[in-house]
Amino acid sequence: MRRFRLVTLNIAHGRGLNPIQGTSSAERLRRNLRRIAALLRRINPDVVALQEIDQRSVWAGNFDQLDYLTTHTDMPYSVFGVHNRREGRINLAYGNAILSRHPILTSETVSFGQNRVGEKGFIYVTLEIPGGHLPLVNLHLHYRSRAKRFVQMDRLLEFLQEKQTAHGGTWPTLPIVCGDFNTPQSESDVTGALQTHLQELGDYTLHPRQGRTFPSVIPVRLLDFVYLPPRAQRPRSRVLRSLVSDHRPALVDFYLP
Repeated sequence: MRRFRLVTLNIAHGRGLNPIQGTSSAERLRRNLRRIAALLRRINPDVVALQEIDQRSVWAGNFDQLDYLTTHTDMPYSVFGVHNRREGRINLAYGNAILSRHPILTSETVSFGQNRVGEKGFIYVTLEIPGGHLPLVNLHLHYRSRAKRFVQMDRLLEFLQEKQTAHGGTWPTLPIVCGDFNTPQSESDVTGALQTHLQELGDYTLHPRQGRTFPSVIPVRLLDFVYLPPRAQRPRSRVLRSLVSDHRPALVDFYLP
């Protein structure tokens, strides 16, 4: 058994607590990303699921934020899942990303729509860890519409069903599902529905159960979650006190055989 630590964090395009996108200088953005990197070095995760991270956007300093974080952490492996891309004078490229201490063997990006701005989606990766492989989904759902969140969940479930079929009808290793769900844990919303569907695959558990992640200064809602498959044993989770974004990071420790 070895301990595995996972963190999920919406970094709000690197702007920190600045509420207005596009008004932070590139240097201010880099300074805040260095604060995020310092946090990650301190808590020493195996893998980090990031949402709202920019590959190269005019409103976020026009530099690769994932490359910058990789340079300033001890996590050498990373992959982008860009869900929004617009060329031209007001160029944008942003979405989800994975930062890892372990090699990333495969990655696939799925966007929930075709718009060049405002789309959500997920990135699916397979990590090479001691003793085998670990599949992981990093997900970002719609922030306002419950109906759209359910449509997005259905797309995720369709994708997972395709993966299961490709494995001959049985998962060799069930995936972790994590990210920013933009809704608290509720039986009437997508968090509860996804839990029910994942239970059909295995005995998934939802983390964290306590704490609040949004907004980070005075958090009132828990929006960021990790669904762990039964292979992940003795899980412990917590929300970290941090002001590097408008979300607080959610951290989960567990053990893998």
